[in-house]
Order: sequence, then C-alpha cells, then structure tokens
Amino acid sequence: MENRVFQTEVKQLLHMMIHSIYSNKEIFLRELIANAADAIDKARFESLTNPEFSQDWEIRISPDKTAGTLTISDNGIGMTKDEIIKNLGTIAHSGTKAFMEAMQNAKEGQSSPELIGQFGVGFYSAFMVADKVTVESCKAGGKEAVRWESSGEESFSIAEGTRTSQGTSITLHLKDDAKEYLENWQISTIVKKYSDFIEHPVKMLQTVKDKDGKDIMEDKVLNSRTAIWLRPQSEVKDEEYTSFYNHLTGHYDEPIARINYSAEGATEFKALLYIPSQCPFDFHFPGRKSTDLQLYIRRVFISDDCKGLVPNYLRFVAGVVDSSDLPLNISRETLQDNPMIGKINKAVTKRILTELDNLLKNKREEYTEFFKNFGPQLKEGTHEDYANAEKLRNLLLFETLNKPAAEYSTLKEYVAAMPADQKEIYYMTGDSREYMEASPHIESFKKAGYDVLMMHEPIDEWVVQAIPEYEGKKLVSVAKAKISADSAAMKELNEKAEKAAQEQGGKDLISKIKEVLADKVKDVRFSGAMTESVSRLSGEENDPSPHMQRIMKALNQPVMEVKRILELNPSHPLISGLTKLVEKDPANPKVSEYAELLYDQALLAEGSPLPDPAKFAKRAASLMAESIEKEI
Repeated sequence: MENRVFQTEVKQLLHMMIHSIYSNKEIFLRELIANAADAIDKARFESLTNPEFSQDWEIRISPDKTAGTLTISDNGIGMTKDEIIKNLGTIAHSGTKAFMEAMQNAKEGQSSPELIGQFGVGFYSAFMVADKVTVESCKAGGKEAVRWESSGEESFSIAEGTRTSQGTSITLHLKDDAKEYLENWQISTIVKKYSDFIEHPVKMLQTVKDKDGKDIMEDKVLNSRTAIWLRPQSEVKDEEYTSFYNHLTGHYDEPIARINYSAEGATEFKALLYIPSQCPFDFHFPGRKSTDLQLYIRRVFISDDCKGLVPNYLRFVAGVVDSSDLPLNISRETLQDNPMIGKINKAVTKRILTELDNLLKNKREEYTEFFKNFGPQLKEGTHEDYANAEKLRNLLLFETLNKPAAEYSTLKEYVAAMPADQKEIYYMTGDSREYMEASPHIESFKKAGYDVLMMHEPIDEWVVQAIPEYEGKKLVSVAKAKISADSAAMKELNEKAEKAAQEQGGKDLISKIKEVLADKVKDVRFSGAMTESVSRLSGEENDPSPHMQRIMKALNQPVMEVKRILELNPSHPLISGLTKLVEKDPANPKVSEYAELLYDQALLAEGSPLPDPAKFAKRAASLMAESIEKEI
C-alpha cells in the first residue's frame, strides 16, 4: 500500500464545499450516478472499436446496513493507477491557488466559477455523508485493479485492488447522521428525483415476497430511463405526452399546446414545452416556485425552479429543457451567468410566442380561454421584453365598448374597425367594465360611434405605458382625449360648449366655481365630452390616471397628488339652473355648496374616494329635504 498527500488543502476545501456550496446532502447520489453514467458513455464509445468491452451497461447501488456502507458501482471505462491519482488525488490540478481564489470569490458573493468537469469536484460531494470513501477501479481492457481510500483530510492511500471486471465501485462509509441513505425508499426517491431519465439502468437488490409469501431478493431498476423529450415524436402517443405533463405539474388538465424543440449548433439543447389550458390553483400563491419548467443536463435533473430559462412573464409554461453542455457552478444547483443561458432563453421564448400566435390565428376560442387565465402575464411582457414587444402586442386581447362583455379584440382588429374620421386608439382603465360603461368619460364616444378599449385589470395601467402607439396611432385615455371635430356628433357637442363658454352667464358660473374649488382643481371649463352626466374630472396628457393612483395607494407606494380639471356639461339642466342662480345672486351660499357637490359627484363617477364623505352626505340630505318640501 502506498500513502500519498493530497496536492491541495483538501481539508479546507472539503469544509468549504460541504458547508458553503451544496444546499442539501442528497445531491451526492446524483453526482456519483452522473459520474457513473459518464464512465459508461466513454466505455460504450470505446466498445465501437473494442467489442471485448462489456456491453450490458448498468449502474448498481448496494446499501449495507450492517456495515453502514453505500456502494455505487458501474461497468464503465474504469481508471488506471495513474488516472485515479490524477482524478481523485488532485483536486484542481490546473492550479490550487486559482481554484481556492475562485471558491473564495464565490463565498464573497461574486459569480461562482465554472468548476464541474474542470475540477472534478462532484465526486467529493461524497464526503458530505461519508467519513471514509473507498474506490475500486479496473480500466476497461486492462487487468490490474487499483484501490483508492481516503477520509478526506490530508492524505489518501493507493493499493492493489480486488476488482476483476471493468468499471468503478465507490463505497461510502456513512456518517452516523447520514444512515438514512441506507434505506431503500430514500435511495429510490433520490434516484427518481434526479436520475430518473439517465439512459443506463440504475439497479438495486430489494426484498420482495414470492408467490408463497417468502422473502426473496429481486433486482429492481429504479429509474424509468425513458426521456420522452428525446424520443421521435412519431413514436410517442398524445396520451403519453399528456401523462408526462400531468406528472410534471401535478395538474390534470390537458395542455392547450405542446412544443417539441431541438436546437443544434453552438448551443445544443432539446425542449419539451407545454402551454396549459387552465390556471393552476396555486399559481398566484406567495412562495410558489417560479415555473413548472425543469432543467436537465444530459438527462440528469438539475432544478425544477430554474430562473432564467424563460422570461418571468412566461412562467406559466411547463416542461423540460435538456442541455448537453450547459456550464454550471460547482454545485450544479445554480446556473452560471453564462451567455448560453441567454441563447436558450431567446430561442425558447421565440418558439413559445410563435406557438401562441398560431393558437390566436387558428384556434381563437381556445386561445381566448387561455388568455383569460394568463393574459396578465403576457401583459407583463410588454413592459419587460422589448425584443419581442411587437409580437406581444399582437397577442393581447381586450374587451371593447362596442362588443359584449367577454368578447375580445386584438389591437389589429380594433384598428381595422376604426371609422375613417377616428385618428387615435381610445382606452379607459377602471375597476370593472360595469363602472366604466356608466362613466361620464365614455358618453361622447358612444355618441360618436367610436370604440374604446375597456381595461379593468391593474396591470393595464402599465400596458398603456409600454404601448404608446400601435400602427402609427396613439393610445389615448378617454379622460384626456380631445375627439376630432370631424365627427358630426362631436361638432354639435363642441359647439354647445364653446357657446356656453362665451356667454356672460357661463363665464360668471365658471369664474365662481373656480373661486370655490381653487384648492382642489387646476381649471374649470365647459366640455362637449358628456351627453348625460353633469360633470367629470379630466387630466393633462402626462397626469397619472385616478385608477393608477388608487392602485399605488393600495400598494402603499408614494403617489403624486395632481390637481384635475373639472369639466361641466352645458346642456345639463343642473348647469342651466346654476347659471341662472349665479346671474341672480353670485353671493348665494348655495352656489358654493353646489360647486362642491359637482366636484364630489365627479370623484364618485370615476371611482375615487371622497375627501369628506360625511360632509357630502349632509349636503345630499339637505338637498333632498329641500326637494321634498317643494313637493309637499
């Protein structure tokens, strides 16, 4: 037996790895199985020219509760003495100092280095659960076996091994707090989670009952080995795809669409993606994982919550992405900040948006149901994904004033239906369609026959900021719009407003109301925007909408208070009466009360809270009492 000292400060290194890099101990089994699969792949390649190499490839797990050991063996390529010293005796043989510096930087919050493969540290995850590790290996085509053993401190020993067949066996002498990994159910669970789709069978002897009820040992394959995304589509039935989707998500709806994608070239990966038809019950729960999209590398499970593979607004997409060469950090638990991630993201996003566009064009009813569930997420994308802004705009659906509730139009359809004299795209935001339909802001648009996008989701306030125009036409809020006088209906309304503003009685009324409301509004004017309501509050082009202000307040965010413009309907009987009242007695205290009521009424009409509800109630009660007295 030969004793050697590690070429690196292994004790310090292992302490850093165990306590700083891996977030859960069970990762060790994934790493050792992945290494065994790599060794078999190398041997299988060599067997093309060396038919005497083993052909019946397998990975075997052997727990021994009596000895307290867990053995992972394979019949892969194996190692010679020199190879085992190089691979297991020298961590970071490309430079201890560089390795330790990279590790220290990772601990200090910098980007973790690309260590898997370069340093071969996956094997050393075994020391998280073992206080001693023994390796027996025999090189394929060779005759001499070698035995490596270490407690993971300063040294390791090399001796002649007893293994007679090609491959490697790794025996872990488990620590007292890791004996749970000797339980069959625990081993099976970990293999199913991380290595279910490894191409080679992962076997383990288990105790079962025979037909006479006696205990016998039977070989069980723990992994399914069938990576459905790698099989030709022609060989996979639709029900198999659906079953896999249900397995991935834990939901039992049928996806609305399935995407099989294969990328070759500089970035190679395969993807099987699903677009759900229904919103999962926990989709909006706090703490829910970001997606149902799983990341695999060469069939080895890496993460089911892998941020960066798709943009956040596509978090409803489920499926798998399997890369053959994606760089990882030392633990394989966190993706490197690597350009390849961006390339995968870009390719997958483009393919998903193309599929959604196909659904919109060819399966409108199904797409509409999908949009009811996930429309807010697509709307997020208009504010986040500038590269795909045009595609996203074309995927959005909106209710409109001229269509019944739950009937939707795209922006393209809205523009195509615009009258020749309509120059802009009009929209309204609010808490509900019912409220918006009764709003004074909508009245003149009804009269002119113009359609209005009815936006009643909180996210819509950000959507209109992200889409200032579409096909050369500006999106304008009905509360700020100045409808073109080309419309015959609007000409009549505007002429009445202009006439009222020029008459002395109208001027006196406006002046009086401005005086009363000087601390609440920036201006008072007559307007042709209303046909039924007596007043409304409007804003300048860059003013935040009242709906946006209410949302920000609900989120406890600072809100800029902006004075609004009080607009009056000159054709309303109340305005005519107020005009006469001011002409008769400008100092009448009732004028001030009515002015305050007009302002409060406009606030209520737009859904904004009243500054003094109690005072409003008293004024309204007083007016009702006066009206009743006249009727008695």
